Amino acid sequence: MFERIAEKFQDIFKQVRGEATLNEKNISRTLREIKLALLDADVHYRVVKEIMEEIGRDARGEKVLRSLKPGQQFVKIFHDRLVEFMTAPDAGLKLSSTPSIILLAGLQGAGKTTAAAKLALYLRRERHLSSLLVAADRRRPAAIEQLEVLGKGIEVETFTGKGNSPLKIITDAIEYGRSRSLGAVIVDTAGRLHVDGEMMAEIGEIRKKIKPDETLLVLDAMTGQDAVNVAIDFNRQVEITGSILTKLDGDARGGAAISLRSVTGKPVKLVGVGEKPEDLVSFDPERIVSRILGMGDIVSLAEKAQAVLDVQDAEKWEKKWKKASIDLEDFRRQLRGLKKIGSWESIAGMLPAGMGGLEDGSSRIKRMEAILDSMTPGERARPEIIDGSRRERVAKGSGTSVPEVNQLLKQFKLLKKMMVKAGGSRKKQLSIGGANWPL
Repeated sequence: MFERIAEKFQDIFKQVRGEATLNEKNISRTLREIKLALLDADVHYRVVKEIMEEIGRDARGEKVLRSLKPGQQFVKIFHDRLVEFMTAPDAGLKLSSTPSIILLAGLQGAGKTTAAAKLALYLRRERHLSSLLVAADRRRPAAIEQLEVLGKGIEVETFTGKGNSPLKIITDAIEYGRSRSLGAVIVDTAGRLHVDGEMMAEIGEIRKKIKPDETLLVLDAMTGQDAVNVAIDFNRQVEITGSILTKLDGDARGGAAISLRSVTGKPVKLVGVGEKPEDLVSFDPERIVSRILGMGDIVSLAEKAQAVLDVQDAEKWEKKWKKASIDLEDFRRQLRGLKKIGSWESIAGMLPAGMGGLEDGSSRIKRMEAILDSMTPGERARPEIIDGSRRERVAKGSGTSVPEVNQLLKQFKLLKKMMVKAGGSRKKQLSIGGANWPL
């Protein structure tokens, strides 16, 4: 996420931090490089202009020029201004009726149907609201079936209705939700391959009739400037209340996330940060900017870990550690627990730039896991029985080499010795790429 723009800003700010003093020459050079980086990231030209005017004015102020660390002060100004441009006072979901009605709109392929299911899970997790998914997309083949499958996966009911009138289906769904005292009705409407009059007329009529609490535009973050242009059209013709940015975990350059609030006047309310149903989170400008500037997002990583890791498993691991009685099956289980947080690459993306270990150890961890998977349960329980022929079999089955299998077994043996010497105490740290084992 944001790797491209983050790398550029790291290079830019590395130079400015090295300046003993700031003057018109190096300020102008840095501002020019920032401007090019923002434009390359598909930030809307109008937003770039506004950002550069304010940063330029602040950077040339006496507070920076007289600072003991002018370069650091410059970076702080840029960080604060970027957060300011992305922040809106009404960024939270406004849900007041019973049931609250959330109307989702957007182009085909933006991830609208998937976002509907993720939103239902988000409301249950964050607002403790039960939801009803409404299949009002009668144009795209398999849209109804897709929503039903997604709803079943998260144990949320899907209302399919009868006939082909989206408005009739939605009004029936609202009555159904009200009769069952549900907290929210989430409406998945039809999308198009491009913005057209028919599409706008249909969604506009639906909005006028049902008066939703929220009209959220679902946008694909990977489309960059196109996402901003679509948002401008929808807001002008339909009047959205905010947006959901999907696929922010992909090769998003950051332009849409930075531009939307300023250009449309409406906040980004939620963002999709992965493919799993639980990968929909509130939009937090501070965290987004930290990642754009290569500062990482340790808070998000900790929250994801807390949400998915099993407390009971952790307690069992702690007891086994104290008794120095862990085996390779225990370690394999720990690896799988960490994988619930996300891919090794996504975890690395939440770490500050230049923080070694996980980035370098990603491929190594995958190979270690393959080695463990290629062992029999008996071998994982009693590593001492893994002789030469067994090591050759494990290496062949895992697509690795015998030296790699030997290294894993050697590290495990050293780990056991360390546990015995430590008398059950342990350092509570995570070292992925080095000799220590992830716990």
